Amino acid sequence: MCGDTRFEVELDLSKGSKCNCTVCTRLGVTGSIVKPTAFTLLTPETNLASFSRNPQVASRFFCARCHVYCFGKGHLEALGGDFVSVNLNCVDGFDVSKTELVHWDGRHDNWHAGPRPSPWPIAIEA
Repeated sequence: MCGDTRFEVELDLSKGSKCNCTVCTRLGVTGSIVKPTAFTLLTPETNLASFSRNPQVASRFFCARCHVYCFGKGHLEALGGDFVSVNLNCVDGFDVSKTELVHWDGRHDNWHAGPRPSPWPIAIEA
């Protein structure tokens, strides 16, 4: 990141998740979901760009200068209500090789299957 978007977050960098939905796959996100009380945005939200495919559920926030995806926030009962989804690649000191990853099948809206230790396929095999 260029440094224009700054935040603090309390989380365990040894655990993360990946999703195979089109947005997460293209952005290369390694994420972690936290409660809003564990996240503090130090940059005014008005200085960020945002995107949402489903604004009733969540929005993604990007640095307006360098356009790196930093975090998302929203409300989803399945996640316990209000949440912040942090792109761990934006956290200083994050090393994916030291992270236990779980994988979600967002590409096929297969959320009920839950996470698993190996990646879900991108295409459904016939």
